[in-house]
Amino acid sequence: MPDELEPLESPELSGSTAVKERTENADGTGDHELFSHYVPKDRIVESAVMGTPVRALCGKVWVPGRDPSKFPVCPDCKKIYDGLPRGGGDSN
Repeated sequence: MPDELEPLESPELSGSTAVKERTENADGTGDHELFSHYVPKDRIVESAVMGTPVRALCGKVWVPGRDPSKFPVCPDCKKIYDGLPRGGGDSN
């Protein structure tokens, strides 16, 4: 047979595979559910009234429904928030 493949003599010399680990809950929600996230206040109120999803600074989209004070702050949200320019009053 033409072009038959030969087995590798040294498997340890073959290529490698990178593995990216990701925490995922039984319901498939991932590790975002383990944190509280930063969201504009007006969006939280709208979500509470209308049941519309919100988007956190880190990109997570969900309908809030739990007490955020019971969870640590999302490290990605915190990093983004800390990098934002500070707002303030008039500088007149």
